[in-house]
Parts: sequence; C-alpha cells; structure tokens
Amino acid sequence: MNKVEISGVNTSKLPLLSAEEKVELMKKVKQGDSQARQTFIQGNLRLVLSIIKRFYGKGENLDDLFQVGCVGLIKAIDNFDLSQNVQFSTYAVPMIVGEIRRHLRDNNSIRVSRSVRDLAYKVIGIKERILREEQREAGIAEIAEELGIAREEVIMSLDAIQEPVSLQEPAYSENTENIYIMDQVSDKKNTDEIWTQNLAINDAMKRLNEKEKMIINKRFFEGRTQMEVAEEIALSQAQVSRLERTAIGHIRRFYK
Repeated sequence: MNKVEISGVNTSKLPLLSAEEKVELMKKVKQGDSQARQTFIQGNLRLVLSIIKRFYGKGENLDDLFQVGCVGLIKAIDNFDLSQNVQFSTYAVPMIVGEIRRHLRDNNSIRVSRSVRDLAYKVIGIKERILREEQREAGIAEIAEELGIAREEVIMSLDAIQEPVSLQEPAYSENTENIYIMDQVSDKKNTDEIWTQNLAINDAMKRLNEKEKMIINKRFFEGRTQMEVAEEIALSQAQVSRLERTAIGHIRRFYK
C-alpha cells in the first residue's frame, strides 16, 4: 500500500473535493457534462484507495483491486440519485466493496456449482437494487420471498461464495503477539482418547511443567480455545499462546 503509482495513477497527487464541490459536480454529471464526470471520478479515487486497503494482503494484485474498485465507483456515479438525502460516499462505499468482492469470488480457487453461484448473484442483485433505490440493506426474509425460496437457501448461497480465510491468518494482535484464527477454533472431535491413540507423546507430556501440561491438556485434549484457557487460568491470551508454543517445542524435542 506504499505504492505511489497504481494502474498508471499517481496516488500522491490525487485531488480532494469538498462536500460542496461534489454536490455541484454531481449535478453537472447528471446533466451530461463529461468534463465534470472526469473531475468527479478523479476526486473520489482516494475513496477507492481507502477501500482496497481492506482487501490488500491476500495475494491479490494491487493494480487489479484498484481497477475493479474504480468500476464500482463509476457504477455508483451512474446510479446515484441526487433526490435522495444521502452523501455520495455513503452510497458509493457498499457499491465499490460489492464490486471488489464479486471480483474476488469470480477468481476464487474454490469452485462453487453454477446453480448456487447464479442464485447468489440473484440475491446480490436484489440487495444492490434495494440499496440503490431505497438506501437500505435488504433483509434475508424479503429476498427469499421475492425469489420464492426458503431463507436457508439464500443464506447457503451467500455462504458458498464467501472468500475462504486461512486458519493461519492473524485475527488480531495483542502487544507484539499475533493471535491466529486457528487459536479461536474449538476442537470437539480430538478428545483425550483419540490423541493418545494417534500420538505416542505420553512420556513427553510427563516432562512438561504443570502449567504447560495444563494448557496442552485444555487446548488439545479438551478442545478449548486459547481465549477460554486464558480466562480459566487468569492469564492473557498472548501468555497462553507463548506457553503453548514453548510446550509444543518441548514435546517435539522429547518425541524425537
């Protein structure tokens, strides 16, 4: 995101329009003034930049994200209704985000069946139409009623085209320690019996100190999350994470 030139645009020299300038330019745009349209687009490219920051860092090309975001911006300009008492940026943000998400879904490595994808696009189309015409978010129930399907089908179709997230992706940071998504996931299947049958680590476990042993037991044998363990033993999640890594390191050395 420190890149200055993106898709041939020098982002360090992008203009910044005032609210009054945006209103006056939009009036001219709606009257067919092509120069005002170009100025309005240039004056809102900073908005596109701020939005693509949410999606950058997941292996996507920055120039591609910017170009797709610009498509969303242009769609927002074309569909914006001056008679509605709403700021352009309020209307444009979900349009730009939606365009980027559609691009990410279409280029997703996980394949979803055509019927489910088509249904999801119909759902998204209804959501965008209601947002555009009524300036509000559509509810699941009303989308299902319009399409004549069950609410569960609407939810399933939208879930099916969501971008997958790596379990190794940081959920948040506490001081200098990253807490990963996998640390937030409870494991109800890996019980004490299954682990002791599959991994011969009993001897290694005995060599851990009491705190390390307790954390390993709660995390991997009882299927607790780091947050749950931290609350139970009155430590921060970062401390639990450090103790867990240390204990696993000990086990690996002992096990070898």
